[in-house]
Amino acid sequence: MKEKVQKVIDKIRPSLKADGGDVELIDVKDGIVTVKLQGSCAGCPMSQMTLKNGIERLIKQEIPGIKSVEKIN
Repeated sequence: MKEKVQKVIDKIRPSLKADGGDVELIDVKDGIVTVKLQGSCAGCPMSQMTLKNGIERLIKQEIPGIKSVEKIN
C-alpha cells in the first residue's frame, strides 16, 4: 500500500516543487496516510487546503481504502 501511495505523491510532487514546497510520505496505516510538508509548504497558510483538496483528494481517488491524509510537523 505504501508503494501505491508513494506513486501518487510522485505525481503531485512537481506542482508542489514549482511553488517551492514538497511532501514526504511518512507512513500508511489503517487507511491513514501520514505526510510531512516541506519547504514553503511547511509554513504556508494554504497548506491545509493543499493537503485536503489536493493531496488527499488525489490519493483517495486513485487508491480505494484510504480514509484520510494527515500531516505531521
